[in-house]
Amino acid sequence: MIPDRYTHTAIALHWLTALLIVALFPLGVYMADLALSPLKLKLISYHKWLGVTVFLLLLLRLAWRLGHKPPPLPDGMPLWQRHAANGLHLVLYLLLFAIPLSGWLMSSAKGFQTVYLGVLPLPDLIGKDKALGDLLREVHEVLNMTLLVMLLAHVAAALRHHFIERDGILARMLPFLDRGDSK
Repeated sequence: MIPDRYTHTAIALHWLTALLIVALFPLGVYMADLALSPLKLKLISYHKWLGVTVFLLLLLRLAWRLGHKPPPLPDGMPLWQRHAANGLHLVLYLLLFAIPLSGWLMSSAKGFQTVYLGVLPLPDLIGKDKALGDLLREVHEVLNMTLLVMLLAHVAAALRHHFIERDGILARMLPFLDRGDSK
C-alpha cells in the first residue's frame, strides 16, 4: 500500500521547522537594525541558536527522507506542476542549508563565535575579515528574502490545492484536514 500522507515524523519536522522560521525571520529583521547593546547581543545569540536548530532539523529531515519516500502527488496533477513542486521543495531545502551556513560564516568573519545554546562552541569556519563579514551579511539577507518569497509560493500552492483543486495535497501535511478527494 502506498501511503497518501507524510509520516508523523516528517510532519513534526516540517511544522517544527516552519515554527522556527516564523520566529527567526522577524527576530532577524528586528535585531539587525538595533544599536549595539546587551539586548542586541542576547537576540543575536537566540537567533543563532534557532538557526543552528533549523540546520540540525534539516539534517534530520534529509536523513528521514532517505528512508521514507514522500507520498506520491495526485495522478491528475499536470507535469509542469509536478516539476514546479519538486523544484520548489529542492530550493527550500537548499535555502534551509545555505541560510544557517551563511549566518555561521558571517559570524566567523565578523569575529563572533557561535556558541550553541550558550554551551557548545562551534568552530569558526573562516578567519576574521570585516569586508567578507559585511558581504556575508548581505548574502544572508538576500537568501532570507528569497526564502520568504519561496515560502509564500509554497503556502499559496498548498492553499490553492486545498481550496481550489481539492486534491488532498495539504491534508498530506495536516492529517486533521479532510482529504477533499471527492470533487
